[in-house]
Amino acid sequence: MAEEQAAASQEAPQQQFMMQRIYNKDLSFESPSTPDVFKKQWQPKVNVDLNTRSDKIDEQGNFEVVLKITLTAKLDDETAFLVEVQQAGIFFIQGFNDEQLRRILGTTAPAVLFPYARENIDSLVVKGGFPAIMLAPVNFEALYEQALQQQAQQAAGEATTQ
Repeated sequence: MAEEQAAASQEAPQQQFMMQRIYNKDLSFESPSTPDVFKKQWQPKVNVDLNTRSDKIDEQGNFEVVLKITLTAKLDDETAFLVEVQQAGIFFIQGFNDEQLRRILGTTAPAVLFPYARENIDSLVVKGGFPAIMLAPVNFEALYEQALQQQAQQAAGEATTQ
């Protein structure tokens, strides 16, 4: 019995998750209403859009994960600034089943990238002449679960219409 378990553990690949590299894929800052926007009272309406995507980049288990955050600050109907950051990373992931792999690519990897993206956004905004913006932490696990529920509802809706 112990010999069978030892043989099975040798056959199954060891689970590994390693960050290989973190980099800026795209950075953009626009301030179309300057300098007039600086004359106004600073009480912006801020909208944050967040998306992730991942791609397998080789057969050795390396994946590129891109966290895209778009932040728009408006005063009345004028755009004070628009920031778009695509923070990317290469992650080595091995030994996980398909569901575990999807979860890692949708939750763990973006959680690693988020602090870097948040720092880039804050730096761009401050260098643009605006007060610092510190994005609140993001629960990528909850977002992933919400996306799974939406997919299930869409699939159920499509099944009932056929």
